[in-house]
Amino acid sequence: MKLWEKGIPTDKQIEHFTVGNDRELDLVLAKYDALGSIAHAKMLQQIGLLTTSETDSLVLALEDIIIDAEKGHFEIEDSFEDVHSKIEYLLTVKLGDAGKKIHTARSRNDQVLVDVNLYLKDVVKELKEQVKTLFDLLMESAEKHQNILLPGYTHLQIAMPSSFGMWFSAYAETLIDDITMLNAALKIVDQNPLGSAAGYGSSFPINRTFTTAELGFETLKFNSVAAQMSRGKSEKTVAFAMSSVAATLAKFSMDVCLYMSQNFDFISLPAHLTTGSSIMPHKKNPDVFELIRGKCNKIQALPYEITLITNNLPSGYHRDLQLLKEGLFPAIQNLKACLDIAIFAIKDIKVKEHILDDPKYNYLFTVDTLNEMVLAGMPFRDAYKAVAEQLENGTFKSPKETKHTHEGSINNLCLKEIKRKMRDSY
Repeated sequence: MKLWEKGIPTDKQIEHFTVGNDRELDLVLAKYDALGSIAHAKMLQQIGLLTTSETDSLVLALEDIIIDAEKGHFEIEDSFEDVHSKIEYLLTVKLGDAGKKIHTARSRNDQVLVDVNLYLKDVVKELKEQVKTLFDLLMESAEKHQNILLPGYTHLQIAMPSSFGMWFSAYAETLIDDITMLNAALKIVDQNPLGSAAGYGSSFPINRTFTTAELGFETLKFNSVAAQMSRGKSEKTVAFAMSSVAATLAKFSMDVCLYMSQNFDFISLPAHLTTGSSIMPHKKNPDVFELIRGKCNKIQALPYEITLITNNLPSGYHRDLQLLKEGLFPAIQNLKACLDIAIFAIKDIKVKEHILDDPKYNYLFTVDTLNEMVLAGMPFRDAYKAVAEQLENGTFKSPKETKHTHEGSINNLCLKEIKRKMRDSY
């Protein structure tokens, strides 16, 4: 059942070690392996290595495999090494010699390259859609709560006035940077490696331009060695983009956990978004956001894991590259799940409207006060000292209002401009 089998038996311990959990991980690639094989079969027909009848039979059989994969019915039994060997076996059993011909002019190396690139293209597009949905929810919350004041902190010390509009839209605008990263990753994986074979091309007169168009890639990875070297680089680029999204989610989740604690008490979550304690009946814990934070922090380690696997490999294929799937594929599912639950939960965050009534927040307005003095003609440093003296002797009177006008300030959030920036970036 091995594509490289020469009739020499392999030690079972060696086989178990080298295959690892590839069968399980390869299930997500089955659809893409079949799509790549369809394009490859059509190209082989074009150059005269398959007949029209053989190609039609192969395409129909591969389309059936795609349907099974999409329904979750495709399996890779222990007798098979990977998705490539299982699909070739199915084609050979069903079609005989036509199935045996499908591997002509390609290697498992460029097979997995095209499978992963097609898969990552879909992943990045799905992540972009999720990020955009989250962005829209955050912007809705920003618009709804833009006039409700919130204490701003630096060094975890009370600093200057903010608002829930500023808080929500800050994370929304940060997601635009994450979209930019995802777009860059999409650009990297949207290149066709099929036809590079084991990394040095083929002596068959294959048509790689044809398969590029057939598979919907933007361009061809022209140099065969460069195509092989993209293994690892493509995964790392996507991982960095995922890490960018994860960093935004983790920071937002930390804010939520902080803000709903009794010591801050800025927001609350409904009961269905919290969990209790086995011994403390009063507890309402933000486990959902704690797990988003933890999972997303783990995802942020992924680019460095991939770097450590690949950074000292010379050009050409190496079996180390098989290990990339172990970290990347589960991380993709985790990030999708984190985005889904964040989208589900954010709309139910309840903000509190009279936070600044607490006297400890009077000092939020010291900067606004001294700026008013400067506008009235006092030098900045003198105004600074004057306010500092008022604070020291207890005579400072807080205005508890803001008059900010510049773009992106508390009273001019530029929400329309942020939406336009997302449209332009998406």
